[in-house]
This record gives sequence, C-alpha cells and structure tokens, in this order.
Amino acid sequence: MTGQSLAAVFHGNAGEIELQSVPTPTPRGGEVLVRVESCTLCGSDLHSFEGRRKVPVPTILGHEIVGRIEAFGPDAVRADAASRRLELGSRVVWGLVASCGECFYCQRDLRQKCLRSVKYGHEAFRPGYELLGGLAEHCLLMPGTAIVQVPDEMSLNVISPCGCATATIAAALESIDTMQDRTICITGAGLLGLTASAMARSRGAAAVIVCDLHEERRARAKQFGATHCVTPDELSSVLKDETGGHGADVALEVSGAPAAFHTLWPHLRLGGTLVLVGAVFPSEPIRLAMDEVVRRNLTIRGIHNYAPRHLAQAVDFLQQAQNTSPFETIVSQWFSLPDVASALSAAMNPANIRVGVKP
Repeated sequence: MTGQSLAAVFHGNAGEIELQSVPTPTPRGGEVLVRVESCTLCGSDLHSFEGRRKVPVPTILGHEIVGRIEAFGPDAVRADAASRRLELGSRVVWGLVASCGECFYCQRDLRQKCLRSVKYGHEAFRPGYELLGGLAEHCLLMPGTAIVQVPDEMSLNVISPCGCATATIAAALESIDTMQDRTICITGAGLLGLTASAMARSRGAAAVIVCDLHEERRARAKQFGATHCVTPDELSSVLKDETGGHGADVALEVSGAPAAFHTLWPHLRLGGTLVLVGAVFPSEPIRLAMDEVVRRNLTIRGIHNYAPRHLAQAVDFLQQAQNTSPFETIVSQWFSLPDVASALSAAMNPANIRVGVKP
C-alpha cells in the first residue's frame, strides 16, 4: 500500500454520504493508478444517491472522471486506445466499463455488457479494490479499461463529462445510418440532449428540434446547435411545418421520462428511427401498438453505455466542438471533495447541467 486516499463513500442510505480514508493500492498486474483531477456528477449518480436506483454498497460513486497516471502495474499496457504512449503524469479519461474482451458479449461488440465487467462508480468495496469511483483522490483502473489521453490544455469543464454523456451520445448516433440532411428530434435538454444537438449538427443534420419542459434549458439548446427549441405542446406543429407533415427522420429520447416517449414516437416518419438513451432508472411501463411499428417500418433501438471506440470519438469531438459550442459553460459549479454533500445538493437543481468535484 502507498498510503491513504480520501473518498466519499455511499453506504446505501438515501441522501447520505460519508468521507473516509481508504488504503491506496500499489497497482498489480495490468492495473493503473490514477490521481483524480475532477469528477462531474451524472444523473445516474444522483439516482443512486437519492435511492431511486440500487447500487452495490459500500461504493464510491462517480464515473465522469479526469485524472493523471500516477503508477503502472508491472504488466500494464502503456498505450491508450488510439495507440498513443502513456507516461507517468499523462492526463487521461477512461471508459465507464472495464471488459475482459473474451466473453460472450465482448465477442459480440457489447463490451459494456461484459460478463466479467468492472463498472466505475458502481462497484462494492473489495479488499484492495475500494478505489473504483471518481469521488476520491485516486481511482484504480483495471485491465481491459479503455484509456484515452487528453491534451493538458483542455478545460476540465469541457472534458470531465466525456466518459459518460459524450461517449454515450457517440454510441447513440452511430446506430443511425446518417445524419446528413436529416431532421432529428431530441426530448431532453440536459447534457445528453445538448451534446446530441451539437454532434448531430456537426454531422450534417439539416434540422435539430429539441423538446424540453424547462425554458432555460430550451434557450441553452440553441447555443448547442438546435434549430428549434419547443415545449411538448409545440412539437407536433413544428415538426409538421419542418418536414411537410412526414415527421422526423430520427428521434432521440434522452430524458428517461415515459411521457417524453409517448410525445415523441408518434412523430417519426415512415421508416424512421427512435433511439432510447435516457431511461436508466425504474419507471412506469410504456404502451406501444405493435401494428404501428410494423406498418410504419419503424426502428427502435436502446443504447446503454458505449464501446471503447466511442470514448475516443467523444474526445475528438470535444476537441473540435469546444470552439463552436459553449461546452465550457456546462459545469456551473466546482466543489472540493470535503464539500461533496454540497456538490450533490447543487447537482439536484435542474438549472445546473453539471456540477463537479475536484479532490
């Protein structure tokens, strides 16, 4: 052991978090030890903290993390996912899931569903393997983790959410044949929706219609490439005008609200594609008429997490998009690790797209 790391530990009691010192391991085998620079708080962290979503405990929450390599295990791969050499002090982001590369799902391009996975911010303590989340001074990266080096000059405001929101949207848009000259409708203008808007526009979308209940979030979506920002009541008429009554080519549901699904899917054109991303916590079942899916030739896809290539795509996208979209403004507040309870409280305010912690 190399010492102690301060960590914010969640024991499963809704609304409670505890600061404690955890042994800092010396990396073994192919492991890599990273000193955490920042961790932004994702909606799923809040769902776990509030008790809306079960997570193994005790655990260290947080998976939108930036850090610097502090130590390599003797067998660690010293190259990132883009084959760039990794050194001590290299600034990195890493994938949400460490995968074995050999199991049933890894062999079917679903490494995020690896049967032997380690999921950062979601693992219960095991001796020597406590530091597997972002709300701590260190994080231990397991073999099979996709690591991507990021430039020192990139702001933590821009890059910190990369390992969840940005990479997830890269995976979601990959499931669509093309964005070029298409009309895309997005329900939800949180970070997933804002990122989807900017990424769709960067890939040639002719129109990006963002639907959200909150006026402030609709206004922000305009800054991220949305051509139209509407309330649920306005969506039908705007889509009718924009598409000549045909409906959206692509619909992306990122809010996780069943009401948003029911608002969205009737407005797909014949042959359209609906991608579901936001529903990552238990909610009421939805009702769907199968004959409409068949007669309208619809495609419905669920996207949960992402593959290693999507993380590399996310970093590349943010390097380019930081000059055209205000990703610098995404994180509205930063807190120290000892003040993590205040960070979690602030993150529950819907006016804050992201709140972050700097250990």
